[in-house]
Amino acid sequence: MWKNYFNFHGRTTVRGYWMAVLFNAIIAILLGALSNVSNLFGTLSMVYGIAGLIPGIALGVRRLHDINKSGFWTFIALVPLVGPILLIVWYCFKTVDEGNRFGTELV
Repeated sequence: MWKNYFNFHGRTTVRGYWMAVLFNAIIAILLGALSNVSNLFGTLSMVYGIAGLIPGIALGVRRLHDINKSGFWTFIALVPLVGPILLIVWYCFKTVDEGNRFGTELV
């Protein structure tokens, strides 16, 4: 995720996507728990969240490319309740190898 900070092209595997999500969730939980100890950790948590916003969106777009969907489907997350659930389901789909218009290279 951090290697391809602004890379909205290419594809990301199911495993690669969910490992990045797990890693970021663990960091966010640790920083959130430590923010009760010191305001410094609260500030670090905020900075980490802001810094991870663009790479997180790029990772989601590359994951959608892997299932042969346009990255613009990311905007469906703006639809309350239904949008985020649909994205999570799509993020769990298997890789589409045959006829993928976004290329064969996995980033």
